Amino acid sequence: MNVQKWLDKNTDALAGKTVVISGSTGGLGRELCFHLASLGAGLVLLDRNRAKSLSLTAELLEKHPDLSVSHVTADMADIQSVSAAADQLLLMDIDYLILNAGAYSIPRYKTDLGYDNVYQINFISPYYLARRLLPNIKQRGGRIVAVGSIAHNYSKIDERDIDFSTRKQASLVYGNAKRYLTYSLFALDCESISVAHPGISFTGITNHYPKLIFAIIKHPMKIIFMHPRVACLSVLSGMFKGSGAGQWIGPWIFDVWGRPSVKPLHTASPTEAAKIAEITEEIYKKI
Repeated sequence: MNVQKWLDKNTDALAGKTVVISGSTGGLGRELCFHLASLGAGLVLLDRNRAKSLSLTAELLEKHPDLSVSHVTADMADIQSVSAAADQLLLMDIDYLILNAGAYSIPRYKTDLGYDNVYQINFISPYYLARRLLPNIKQRGGRIVAVGSIAHNYSKIDERDIDFSTRKQASLVYGNAKRYLTYSLFALDCESISVAHPGISFTGITNHYPKLIFAIIKHPMKIIFMHPRVACLSVLSGMFKGSGAGQWIGPWIFDVWGRPSVKPLHTASPTEAAKIAEITEEIYKKI
């Protein structure tokens, strides 16, 4: 796939626009930053690790000396940190918010809110940011894009264990959180919020296998899976084209490879989607 040709056809200049990217130093986030910088956007890097954020900034400025870059620190497992970050972002003229930060197979614990940290990182904190920043972004004619995942297909929600804290399988815990994120955002706003997924891409989030196994499979994975530079095009498509009610954007071939395509999403029944919206509202009020 010719990435530059796709960019020329499907994106516009972003001079004078500001884009916030959470998880900017990861595989997808990093490539998004370089794409957006080439389109002339100003960037706000929303990351937990400021040192990595500053290192990425240096690389970006080396290639784009006139780039406007600022930093906001946020730990997505700490709602007070996320709330403070939202306060800072509300003082800025933000046009786009890309909710890219995520975590898969990591040490798990209960956060101060009382939820599994994987559930909070992948669902509660991104939703909270979207809810806080949406009015300002809509006023500026911008858009929020959340990075979803095909992993949300792995299971249905469990009202007795909403954060899947009793489950041990990482794919179930991660998929449950992405399921909540996807359908809670559909309920929040389908006009100014898009959900995009990168398919399967070789990023840090795929580096969860035992070291010996990963050493064996990492090179075939790089060949089989799309490079993050290509995979993140679905997110850019979400920025420029949107998706609409009950739709998301991702690779057109089995949701795994190929150019971005808008597809209807029927993975949750209307009853389950309504329950997700109800539980989400309860969590937001608790915050």
